[in-house]
Amino acid sequence: MRIARFDDDRVGLVRDGRVLDVTDHLGTLVAPGRGSLVRRLARDFTEIRPMLERLGAKAGASTGLPVDEVRLRCPVPDPTKIVAAPVNYRDHQAEMNEAFHVSALGFFLKSPSSLLDPDGTVRLPYLDRRFDHEAEFALVVGRRASHVTPEEALDHVFGYTGLMDITMRGGEDRSTRKSFDTFTPMGPWLVTPDELGSPEDVGLELSVNGALRQKANTRDLIWSAARFLAYASTVTVLEPGDVITTGTPAGVAPIRDGDTVELVVDRIGRLTVDVTAEGAVPCPTGGEGRGPVPPAAPSSGDASHETP
Repeated sequence: MRIARFDDDRVGLVRDGRVLDVTDHLGTLVAPGRGSLVRRLARDFTEIRPMLERLGAKAGASTGLPVDEVRLRCPVPDPTKIVAAPVNYRDHQAEMNEAFHVSALGFFLKSPSSLLDPDGTVRLPYLDRRFDHEAEFALVVGRRASHVTPEEALDHVFGYTGLMDITMRGGEDRSTRKSFDTFTPMGPWLVTPDELGSPEDVGLELSVNGALRQKANTRDLIWSAARFLAYASTVTVLEPGDVITTGTPAGVAPIRDGDTVELVVDRIGRLTVDVTAEGAVPCPTGGEGRGPVPPAAPSSGDASHETP
């Protein structure tokens, strides 16, 4: 099942290129509580799923709206937290000259206000700092998780999605460099575990202006999605709707004003954003030239990693 947020906080099932609006049905079935409709749906999904399946089965091939005629929104607008994996691919560890990876670093948090809709615009805040793309595979929690084991972890997943972890390079704390507004594009929708299949064999590719920058598979993660979720749950309670993102592979490189960045995740879909530096100002903090050393920007002669 593919579940999308669209237009004015509507919720729909994505089927054969169309979106079947189920918002009104959910309004009568999802229990009241704090948080968005999608967060509460994640919490109650086991009970509500049979009704959604019946609605989908009854709908004709032409029922609903074409996907390209709706405004897709970030699948979950209000997670209580975004838990992110630092250095969870060995090739990325090598390119960043990092002495440590996730096993020593644990996790960091991103601000939920950094989330961005599909087809949104990443806004670079500073004129004088480097900003990179990072392609990631992400999970959305469905059942409250505290001190779960890796064997139990995936039973707590509501759905999977694509995510970009936009990053300012420098010596500031990770949560600062990655939490600017618009720095977490997510989408295009959620895919439930039964439809996705194993999260341990999912390919992802990121391109900038049509030139491939990153290509990887989740089988190359240092800590699998299950292990990372389980570990995070031993530190902080994971609530329905929380986002767990599993880290980026090698190929990180700068993004600039006017770029278009596209992430394609196998069995999920395509997430595209534009980039602007409009309104950017000089950076007020002095972290430039400190912290992890990123790879050099791709040379213009490298057709597969072309810098705009």
